[in-house]
Amino acid sequence: MNALTWHKVAAVSGVAALALGTYGAHGFRPQNPSYKEVWQTASLYHLVHTAALVTAPFTKHPHLFGGLLTSGILLFSGSCYTAALYEDRKYSMLAPVGGFAFIAAWASLLF
Repeated sequence: MNALTWHKVAAVSGVAALALGTYGAHGFRPQNPSYKEVWQTASLYHLVHTAALVTAPFTKHPHLFGGLLTSGILLFSGSCYTAALYEDRKYSMLAPVGGFAFIAAWASLLF
């Protein structure tokens, strides 16, 4: 896999982040308003880490950094989006794993 492939992954993730963020801001109407905040957190982490994903090709270990960020986006943001959409926190069980993937991605820049 070419390191620049991470730019394409970031592009897809960016489109998804903006689409989901827009839906969350304008169309998402949960019965329990606390799930609006869960959606907003998912959207924020999704967008911030997508921006970081653009830099993956320029890191010493692009596949490690990019893979960990992508895993974090899918596991953290994905499970938060799902929990908010179904208004059931049982769907957020993978969020901590995604959070650790984010931490590991940032830590990977040390090596």
